[in-house]
Amino acid sequence: MEEARPSSQGGAESARRPSQRDRSHSVGGVLVTVLRDREGPAGSESPGDLVRLQERRLGRSVLRTYPTKLDIDDIVPNQNQPRAGPKEDIELQRQIVANQGVFEPLLVEPHPDLNGKFRIIDGDRRWTNTRVLVIEEDRADLRTLPAEVTDHTLSEEERLRVWIYIHRQRKEWDAREKEMVAYRLVRFLGRASAASILGVTVRELDKLVYVFELSKRFTGLSEPGASITWARELNGVAKKLLTPDVIDSVAEKVNSRRITNSKDLRKLRQVLRDPAAKEHFMTKSGDIDSALLRVAPPEPESKAGLAGDIETLTAQIRRYPWTELSALKGDKELLKKITEAQALLNGLKDVLKM
Repeated sequence: MEEARPSSQGGAESARRPSQRDRSHSVGGVLVTVLRDREGPAGSESPGDLVRLQERRLGRSVLRTYPTKLDIDDIVPNQNQPRAGPKEDIELQRQIVANQGVFEPLLVEPHPDLNGKFRIIDGDRRWTNTRVLVIEEDRADLRTLPAEVTDHTLSEEERLRVWIYIHRQRKEWDAREKEMVAYRLVRFLGRASAASILGVTVRELDKLVYVFELSKRFTGLSEPGASITWARELNGVAKKLLTPDVIDSVAEKVNSRRITNSKDLRKLRQVLRDPAAKEHFMTKSGDIDSALLRVAPPEPESKAGLAGDIETLTAQIRRYPWTELSALKGDKELLKKITEAQALLNGLKDVLKM
């Protein structure tokens, strides 16, 4: 198929709905639509007024695109795409040099705000590594990149569907990206449709969304992409232990660098089950390590009979945090019970001495 050339008004304006004079036909099994300039003379087929659109099926989504070549500076990355983290790849740069350019076309859309620019839908790593070669190694011969341009700027829902299909096909979708997309899909489509698109159960979807929401609490990390790792570790703690005030305290301590290793959050399973340790952790000065020092040692195997009962009683009393005991000062009814218990124990002690 001939390389398409957008009209002089730019690809974003040339790609439009077909007029009555537009023609569609099949080329190699792919539907191709020839769009004529509505203002052009009837019967004209000069290269300047034609854009050849082909339908590209990505799962349930069908994109109408035209192939072209774009200067690297006319292409803009999408800051909201799911894939994050480092994109520079020495091996990919070697492949680009060996192939004398990018082989697989980028998938781009007309930029909604920058006239004459195109925003990347798929191909961010190819664009990034080519740009490194152009700027840092002065490879001006690599400036022009092959691209497929969509006939319109996609809606966020359309873009998410395309991203999901492409990454699932390549099997390079990691959990972090999946959590972000799950959250955004639920906003647009609801839980049932989002779960169907991602190929997960609604319960699994809810977990992905919850982890992503947790990740937004970790704002003080040197690497923002690490927030999902912290959220995933915190999500491993039993839900009944993760009360809102506990989550607030954990987020504050992580953001202020009081907790620096995400795996340390696993220790909360032990800390939060112990009243004294939990109380200390929740204080401004408390952290995981100092809270662990307050965890009561494992109770020895209970002895049978009276000795075991007394041991159980004293162990239970020791587990009460001092702040809770302080609040009971002056409680006459409690003091009366303690006096009675004390008299009983003293009497028992005297009997056993004989």
